[in-house]
Amino acid sequence: MLSSVVVEPLVTPTASVIWLHGLGANGHDFEAILPELKLPEDAAIRFIFPHSPSIPVTINGGMVMPAWYDILEMGAGRKLNTQQLINSADAIAKLVDHEIASGISSERIVLAGFSQGGAVAYQVALTYPKPLAGLLALSTYFPTVNDIEPNSANKKLDIEIMHGSHDPVVLPAMGSDALDALKALGFNPNWREYPMEHQVCYPQINDISMWLQAKLL
Repeated sequence: MLSSVVVEPLVTPTASVIWLHGLGANGHDFEAILPELKLPEDAAIRFIFPHSPSIPVTINGGMVMPAWYDILEMGAGRKLNTQQLINSADAIAKLVDHEIASGISSERIVLAGFSQGGAVAYQVALTYPKPLAGLLALSTYFPTVNDIEPNSANKKLDIEIMHGSHDPVVLPAMGSDALDALKALGFNPNWREYPMEHQVCYPQINDISMWLQAKLL
């Protein structure tokens, strides 16, 4: 199973959030956001921040770095190693399986992902064979849209998409393309846009907190 940063609540957990980092980062990247969420002290939510493997990344000259999959070409028509993305999705699905085996209901598990992590989270959440609590897609895109076979267990999945209006890495159009694709697949995603680049901002963090509390508290 993937190595992860696990942050346990002060009480017995009844819910889990599995949060995937972006290219070149690791599980500690979003660990730092937890105090900013200002969740109630008695929030029974376990946070899991998995570390991706380190692999050569073509767009960075073949440099070995943490990545969920290789990116072969940038731009709106981004080319990537889809099999590596699927493999990463399978590894995250095993983390979901582990949480369920530990006593957390699938309907109390949220998947979240930033950039590359969000692309993997789309694949996992839409294909997982048990209903999940929700999907938080941050500054990301949906590269497996043409090949994915969504599982009917998550046909009513609550999907929250958040994107920066000035994002130069994952262009806003790539995020809105994912929005349109999800609607075409029968989902009802929500879109939020913030005046930022490829990052997170405080108004967004507040919105994430409110969304998580509505789903899991």
